[in-house]
Amino acid sequence: MSEAPRIWVDADACPAPIRDILVRAAMRAQVHVTFVNQWIRLPASPWLRAVQVPHGPDVADSEIASRLTCGDLVVTQDIPLAARAVEAGATAVNPRGEPYTEATIAERLSMRNFMDELRGAGVQTGGPAPFHARDRQAFAAQLDRWLARR
Repeated sequence: MSEAPRIWVDADACPAPIRDILVRAAMRAQVHVTFVNQWIRLPASPWLRAVQVPHGPDVADSEIASRLTCGDLVVTQDIPLAARAVEAGATAVNPRGEPYTEATIAERLSMRNFMDELRGAGVQTGGPAPFHARDRQAFAAQLDRWLARR
């Protein structure tokens, strides 16, 4: 018998409002949510877990990728991790509610690598846009769709 789908959160860059949405969803829908690579205070619940991993490049990503299974949800801003999740048959979404799909992940990886090259050459590329209520709503809608499918 296969395990029920789980939610894996790349917690380093997960905004607090998204963390709160995930905590409430875990309790309401009784789905396991694991926050990886950040110590956070979570309510006592069999549905919630925080996992610390050693420091190092991509250690948290590798931890999530090694544990996820087909059908799981991965919440991350890390495009290479999203690509690994999509390849494994998981659903991947960023905290702004933007899904990563087989159709879009190659383009997003190319853009990420291009921006990395620019930054490496000293070009100022700016940071992400501020996190807004509409981002929180878009994420909640994506989460609700995933919960309805599982």
